[in-house]
Amino acid sequence: MRSKGIKYPFTTEIWKYQAPGGWHFASLPQKLSKEIRENLKWQEEGWGRLKAIAEIGNSEWETAIWFDTKKNTYLLPIKADIRKKEKLQEGDKKKIIVWI
Repeated sequence: MRSKGIKYPFTTEIWKYQAPGGWHFASLPQKLSKEIRENLKWQEEGWGRLKAIAEIGNSEWETAIWFDTKKNTYLLPIKADIRKKEKLQEGDKKKIIVWI
């Protein structure tokens, strides 16, 4: 696993994109997203993608956060295997850490 980078802890609610087979996400707080975007936007790849490492509970994985211009915040996608391992459901409020 690559070096972790800058640590950004936050607590937020897990939500599901309302479409068939919709993914589950965690929205980073807008204030935190603003700070990340002001300092690290230069690292963004296509569609506002920033490589990241995420941690929820005992699970840590390499991923990316994506900037959503409609919500004006970064979104962290939460894979099915992580949801299963951590017993995450839509609506759960969880402490999450992302490193960028």
